[in-house]
Amino acid sequence: MLVYGLLKGGREIVKKKCLERSSIVEVLFFYTLIGWILVLLIPGSAKDAMTFDVHFLPLVIVKSFVIFLAWILSFKAIKSMPVSMYGVLDMSRVIFATILGLTVLQESLSVGQMIGLPLVLMGLFMLRLFKSKKSTDDEHIDPRTVVLALFSCLLNSVSGLLDKILMKDMTSSQLQVWYMFFLVLMYGLYLLVSRTKINWKVISRNYWIVLLALMFIIADKALFVANGYPESKVTIMTLIKQSSCFVTILLGKLVYHEKNILKKSLCAAIVLAGILIAIL
Repeated sequence: MLVYGLLKGGREIVKKKCLERSSIVEVLFFYTLIGWILVLLIPGSAKDAMTFDVHFLPLVIVKSFVIFLAWILSFKAIKSMPVSMYGVLDMSRVIFATILGLTVLQESLSVGQMIGLPLVLMGLFMLRLFKSKKSTDDEHIDPRTVVLALFSCLLNSVSGLLDKILMKDMTSSQLQVWYMFFLVLMYGLYLLVSRTKINWKVISRNYWIVLLALMFIIADKALFVANGYPESKVTIMTLIKQSSCFVTILLGKLVYHEKNILKKSLCAAIVLAGILIAIL
């Protein structure tokens, strides 16, 4: 889960880099297509996928559609806001995932999680509580963009719940191959319906898309393997995922020279404290 979290944090920067040269629809389709092809090239993945029990196909399609919507919303949000700000907003999935884990999977919270969860939530909300009057990068964000980011977090939490359910009866290769296959179909259809004109010259030189695909399949592989362990819990895994905010905040400063990094780092430090208390 730590591997997933760190790669996820780096992905937010790479997404923004991809969108500097190509449209949202182009990036979504081609990085998903490249990722799916790379997964098929992993030795044994295609063969393993062919032993897939078709009874789980409807649930895999539902997961694909949830991610289809979630990624569209997250790409729209990250294109219009600082990546460090998006990284902190992304922590709100802790709330959604915890509720789903407790209500749907009947998971229970340990004493450490009961202490750690409020700390993680505190780190999220402190970003707005300690707003600096000199702030220039966070104050003018369209509220609709924030709503898009939060709704994307909700959908990603639903996807995380489905991962845990599906990985009880599937291998990581089977889930990765099939759900990405349906994603490629969905984004391909979206590409046609939206009548998006592909700039082949730019796409062929937008190497950030290839990097995004690589980070995506490695992170997802780690995520599915973690979900495959019977003792793993959605509530605790979601807390560990929030390690992504450190990478997002750091790279936001180094790559885009974003401001208010000290304030955001303080929020992230509180989140880290909550994660450590919850998992120890």
